[in-house]
Amino acid sequence: FLGVTITSQSVLSSDIRNFWEKLGSCVQAEKDGGHIDVFVPLAASESGMEILKRLSQIAVVPICSPTGIATGSFHHLLSEWLPAPPKSGSPPFLYFTDVKLQVWCRLAGVLEEALHVVRKQMKRYLSDLQRDVSGRIIGQLMYDAMPMVKVIANREVGEALTEALAELAKEKNDHPLEFISVFLLKKCSKNKEKLLTLEKHSDETLSAFLKQEDDLEVDQTATASLYQSDSEVAFQQLTLLDNKLQADQGDKRSKFSREILKSERQYVQILEIVRDVYVVPLKAALSSNRAILSIANVQIIFSDILDILHVNKQLLHELTERLQEWGPAQCLGDVFVHFASRLKTYTNFFNNYTVILKTIDKCREAMPTFRAFLKRHDQTVFTKMMSLQELFLFPSTRFEEYVNLLYALRLHTPSEHADRKDLNSAILQLKRYKDYIGQLKASLEKDTQLTSVQKMIQGCPNLTEANRHLIHRQDVALLKCANEDICASLRIYEHISDLSLFLFNDALVISSCHISYTPFNRTSQTSYQFMASVSLPRLLVEDIPDTKYMINAFSLQGPKRQWICSTVTEEEKFIWLSACQSAIHASIVQ
Repeated sequence: FLGVTITSQSVLSSDIRNFWEKLGSCVQAEKDGGHIDVFVPLAASESGMEILKRLSQIAVVPICSPTGIATGSFHHLLSEWLPAPPKSGSPPFLYFTDVKLQVWCRLAGVLEEALHVVRKQMKRYLSDLQRDVSGRIIGQLMYDAMPMVKVIANREVGEALTEALAELAKEKNDHPLEFISVFLLKKCSKNKEKLLTLEKHSDETLSAFLKQEDDLEVDQTATASLYQSDSEVAFQQLTLLDNKLQADQGDKRSKFSREILKSERQYVQILEIVRDVYVVPLKAALSSNRAILSIANVQIIFSDILDILHVNKQLLHELTERLQEWGPAQCLGDVFVHFASRLKTYTNFFNNYTVILKTIDKCREAMPTFRAFLKRHDQTVFTKMMSLQELFLFPSTRFEEYVNLLYALRLHTPSEHADRKDLNSAILQLKRYKDYIGQLKASLEKDTQLTSVQKMIQGCPNLTEANRHLIHRQDVALLKCANEDICASLRIYEHISDLSLFLFNDALVISSCHISYTPFNRTSQTSYQFMASVSLPRLLVEDIPDTKYMINAFSLQGPKRQWICSTVTEEEKFIWLSACQSAIHASIVQ
């Protein structure tokens, strides 16, 4: 790697000279066959050869490098090496096994092609990644430092800081504060004269200017404090409580109680983003007769999430009151038992979840004003770089967090503590609701999976039926016996086609599998064609013992046809046969 970074001018620097002198002293003399091998293809260019020559003079031993004339990723290692190495042979094969090195070079080529495809596919997402990360950092800092009202009021500041951080990451500047300051001044048209002055003076001028701006900001904050809203007062109360609890470390139970409060505060903050960034402007547009969405659509999309916000604000209020008077005997379990009795609100949201998302999609497609509204508000600093649909994900993941936090609190609550019984009850109820959400998710995934399979198989009949789900999928080889009159152990089978078997809880779908290649591509494309379906009660599956001519085979017998198939491995066959037998038995019992 040193050979890549050095130049003909830098070879004479003391550090590099000392390194190569010490390295040369550890190598046998040239007359005894000693040499240094640099695997970077320096010998592929005149400047590289010059570097090799000068390094050899310093190290007082020959330094060899590949010419790089062999094509393919890392195949330059297998090319000619210059200067010609001693009679010991090609340098790569002094360190590596010949066959293994060539296999590795081929594999490296495949991986390089795969990375090229992945990089091409992910370019759109990776290009926005830095901005998204910067936006989330700025957004979180703003939400931690000020109430929602001020966050929205400082929208342009947050966006400018996000752009500054993203540009800073690209520039890799050694003076980040100065870079960000100059960038922000360029964004501000009112400070052009200050910018010119700043660029002509030293860092002391910049520090003086920043101090002046800080003093101005302090004055503005002091003036604004006279007009605090109720939300600002509530924000300050929570901040003071948080600082107080952090100062008082206490025992483990106190620590997890603080964590519960902090977590609930962040969750309510997410729900408030939906209200303040989306609902409030949409309702304001309705009131001013410039409707972006109809009142019915606003109600469909946001009514359930606003009800959840109301319930969780009550929970946050109750937790805040308990933590303000926190002591060894204080309880939190009854607060969550009370919360668990109000989960009807969440149930309404999950029952309407699909309708909510479809309504958003329909309105975005049909109404250009709503599309522009979402484009203006989605994935900004004030939504923590998330879209409206991403914000709607939080209720579904919240109950797992509740259960984990309460588990930790119970772990550090003595068995004789008054809170123990209520904690057990709250954990039981919230865990049951978490499992209910998991069932809803699994059911939806099954429906999506059925639709995906049906689209994938050409000519496939309608697979969507109540209670149907995919159990297992297996790719197999379809076999045909040339002569079935001879003894079974002597039969020879030929592989005539590839099949994909889709085992559902009530039927088996058999499709042919066709693999095709396109020019200039290493990867193949696979298509599926529907062949047959057999209801499980009418399906007979039998194992075929291994013979000298066939292994891992089994037969599928339907009412009109038989298929002889084989898997690649014995494990695949065992899993497939077990899944078939279990599914057939379950379908007959029902």
